[in-house]
Formats: sequence, structure tokens, C-alpha cells
Amino acid sequence: MQEFAVVQHVLVAPDKFKGSLTAAEVASRVSAGLGVPTVELPVADGGDGTVDAVVACGFTRVTVEVTGPTGLPVPASYAWRPAGPSDSPSDSRATAVVELAEASGLRRLPGGLEPLTATSHGTGQLIADAVRRGAQRIVLGLGGSASTDGGAGMVQALGARLLDADGDDLGHGGAELRRLERIDLTGFTDLSGVEVVVASDVDNPLLGPHGAAAVYGPQKGATPEDVQVLEAALSRFAAVATQTHGLLGAVEHDDTPRAMGVAGAPGAGAAGGVGFAALAFLHAEIRPGIDYLLDLLGFGDLVEDARLVITGEGSLDEQTLRGKAPVGVAQAAAKAGVPVVAVCGRRTLSDSDLAAAGIEAAYALTDLEPDPDRCMAEAGALLERLAARIAADRL
Repeated sequence: MQEFAVVQHVLVAPDKFKGSLTAAEVASRVSAGLGVPTVELPVADGGDGTVDAVVACGFTRVTVEVTGPTGLPVPASYAWRPAGPSDSPSDSRATAVVELAEASGLRRLPGGLEPLTATSHGTGQLIADAVRRGAQRIVLGLGGSASTDGGAGMVQALGARLLDADGDDLGHGGAELRRLERIDLTGFTDLSGVEVVVASDVDNPLLGPHGAAAVYGPQKGATPEDVQVLEAALSRFAAVATQTHGLLGAVEHDDTPRAMGVAGAPGAGAAGGVGFAALAFLHAEIRPGIDYLLDLLGFGDLVEDARLVITGEGSLDEQTLRGKAPVGVAQAAAKAGVPVVAVCGRRTLSDSDLAAAGIEAAYALTDLEPDPDRCMAEAGALLERLAARIAADRL
């Protein structure tokens, strides 16, 4: 019997090149330049571009009008996959991938930053829409948030009432939480039977010097005085939630009030404290963003017969080493014994840094074109040239 050689594919699994190409566009351009059989798997780590990447891998885009971070309506999308047959594996449950940045991100601000009043309300509306659609699992990607409201807007959109001393509902924004007296959950969305997973690599607690206000507030326009306001507001939110709804731990008061338990959990400070609300009110589990999304997209099956994996992102730098997509891809590929190289716009990591992360080599657009503006404008064509170089070197 005649034997035919199995042609192994190259698995192309990049994140986006922020400001120039989506993850799907990066994968397409790399595949075009390689000239060999490929499988394209755009990836993301839960931040900006997560919905785009998941949709490119077969999910359906659902777009609804929600409340943006300043209270103005914005169109926002989440990714949807209906339930599979009853005899299919458990990971075929009806799944929605919600990206906070889609509804409540910095890119949704119509003008300047709004550190005290920006809200996560639209993210809660996306979750509510997915629940109405029949979601059995919701993956909430955190990153790029415009607000520092502890996820208060998100839970308000899901039916929670955050009330002041007069029994009136609080308005939008983190600063409003200083007036919080009571939380009424009688109208809260029924999430029984819905698994909520937070995809995030941030391990900050809600409060304190490493918390949401202190670390991320300035990135959202908060002055030192604003940070103090937001810290006090988030502390009040955690205290009322803990005292009235039996969250883990007790509330301790000293010179700087701080809530223990859920508020101190790693990841509670993610996305301006949305991680806290997800843990406290949605009973979510926080998972490393890229690892969870690779599992969701079936990376393990696709890498088994690959001879090379190509990953990448716009900038390979110190942030890459802190759980970003290329490192997650490299670690997952290493389990299958498949070598990994990366493409990027620019790199500041040394060869030893890359090797320690499991990446054998990196190919940067700046190797071909030193002008950063031209790299951004001509990223697609340059990527095809880089891919041809990878093919000559590696295939």
C-alpha cells in the first residue's frame, strides 16, 4: 500500500497589533506570506480585541445599544456560541464572551477622561442580554476600562439598587459610592445555572496602595485628590456589601478603612474594581485570560499536529512577560513540544528574555522598516514579508 506523508500545518495564533491590525488580520497576513498550509487562530487575553478574536474563530457577533462610560448610548458587541447537541462535551454550553472595553472602555469616551463619573453600566447590560439569550457560561474579559466604580454600574444594570441614606438610587461613577448606605438585590438578574468566568491577568486587590484607585486611577485621569476620593468610595462599597450581604471576611477600620475578604482577593481590583463586583455579586471565578481563552478556542487540539506556532502582538516588551497572549501561546505550545516564534511591530525584549518565555525568535516590522509611522501604516504588507523570512528560516 502506498503511504502518503502527512503535511503538518503551521498554527498562526497572534494577538492584535494595536492601532493597525486586528488579530484576525495579523493571522491572515502571516498566512499569506508563509506559502505553506496554515491554521489561523486569532487570540486575545481578555482585553481590547477579545470579541473580534473570538468571532474570527467561529462565534457570532451580537451587537446591542448600551450605556457608555459617560452615560451616552453606544453600540457594543459580545461574542455568542449557542449550545451544542445534548451529547456534546460540556464545553459546548451556550457561551457569551463579553469584553468590558466594548461597552465601558477608554475608547468609548467621547471626549476627555472621566475618572470620577465613568461607569461600567454598559458591561452589565451586555451580560444581561446574554443571560436573556440563554447563556449558560459568560466569559468576562477585563481590560481597557474607563471607570473606577468597583463594578457598581455593572451590578446596577443587572438589577441591583445602590441606595443612599434617603433611599434614592446612586448615580453613575465611582465617586457616588461615598454616599452608599444600602444595597437592594431583590430585582437582581437570576444567574443560577450560569457560570461566570473572569478572564484577567491582573492580580491587584480592590483597595490599598496596590488597589484599583491607586494603581489604575491615574491612567484614567485621576489626580492624587481624585484617587483619595475613589479609594474612600470603593472602601465604602466593599464595606456595605460585606456587612449586608455576607461576603467573605469582615470589615476592619483603622486610619485607612479597608475591606477584607473579597475586596482583598487577587484580581478584585481589575478594570477599576469590576473584578470585585464579579466576585461578590456574580460569584465569578477569575482565570488567567490567555490560558482560559486558548482552552475555549481549542488551541490544544490545533497545536497537536503543528510543526511550528507563530504568535505575536504589536509590541514585545516587559508587559508581554506579564501574562500577555504571546507568552500564553508559547507556554501552551511547549506542552505539545511545538516550537514557537513571534512577529511584532517592535521588540525591546532580549533573546534571553524571549527564550525564557518559550519563544525561539522574534521578527519585528522595524527590522524591515525603521520608521514607526510607516510600520503602522503598512503593517499588513510588512507582515507578509516577515512571514516569508520565517518560511525561509524555519520551514
